[in-house]
Amino acid sequence: MSQPSTPAQPTTTFFDAVGGEPTFRTLVARFYEGVASDPVLRPLYPQDDLEGAEERLRLFLIQYWGGPSDYQALRGHPRLRLRHVPYAIGHAEREAWLVVMRRAVDSLNLPPDQFATLWEYLRTAAKSLQNRPD
Repeated sequence: MSQPSTPAQPTTTFFDAVGGEPTFRTLVARFYEGVASDPVLRPLYPQDDLEGAEERLRLFLIQYWGGPSDYQALRGHPRLRLRHVPYAIGHAEREAWLVVMRRAVDSLNLPPDQFATLWEYLRTAAKSLQNRPD
């Protein structure tokens, strides 16, 4: 007697669904274009390491959304809150980050469901990384 077949589980990750590495490369590049000229955000980033910060965020987001785990191979566990402790992130910094990131996300022209998934994560992450009182 044969076993009934079970439906195949979807194997497409969010990373794949939104276009893979090129999408995240574009997102993060556009975000850091905004950071470079933002008077609230720019002072939070080391003067000589904006490119390094860009690479780290890109690799993190790629890994988080189901792409290659290069971030973990290079940096270990993300430990996002711990890594952000040295930076004073209050309400103004969080809101500035969200404004610049929203422009970058909007520029991707994602379908509404993908936009909502990505934006909700980014909003929640920004709130969780605030480490100074309002």
